[in-house]
Amino acid sequence: MNGLLAGPGVVEGSGVDRAGRRALFLDRDGVINVNLGYVHTPDQTQWVDGIFALCAQAQARGYALLIATNQAGIARGYYDVAAFEVYTRWMHAQFAERGLQIAATLFCPHHPSAGQGAFTGPCGCRKPAPGMFLTAARRYAIDLSRSGLVGDKISDMQAGHAAGLSHLHLLEGEVGSGTPPAAVLRVPDLGAVRLPA
Repeated sequence: MNGLLAGPGVVEGSGVDRAGRRALFLDRDGVINVNLGYVHTPDQTQWVDGIFALCAQAQARGYALLIATNQAGIARGYYDVAAFEVYTRWMHAQFAERGLQIAATLFCPHHPSAGQGAFTGPCGCRKPAPGMFLTAARRYAIDLSRSGLVGDKISDMQAGHAAGLSHLHLLEGEVGSGTPPAAVLRVPDLGAVRLPA
């Protein structure tokens, strides 16, 4: 995977042709699947209530669906890139079975200090840095100024804001530390996310 050490990895899905316009970016753990800690196999996966309905609404309105996820479990050695890619393709297939096309999953395999080896150290893709969103915009010609994000951490919101996303939705709960951008809309669950038509 070229450039993996310098930037995010990408697992492409079957919805790449839906890109070239606005997109809905989704964090993964805590937004798509219940965050049980370093989820990387189907048997660990529990879907967050409302995720498929939200994606169906977004897709019907012309949004490309992309996932942007920090995956420090790779840096920590809990699983490797190959195992993550296999799991991600399985996840894409679960969406496809419901008529939902994931354009791609962008992932940061780094951690600034934990773990050891090539994935440990600073990078420009680990949220709150905007690298995954900027990579997606270049790769798929996405208009970030017309795109949205649903995340469960303040760092998600900071990354989306830094990338120029216009619709930032933060799920209430354990959101982490820091100050969210002023434009963030806090929502109690995925059913409360409202995307522009």
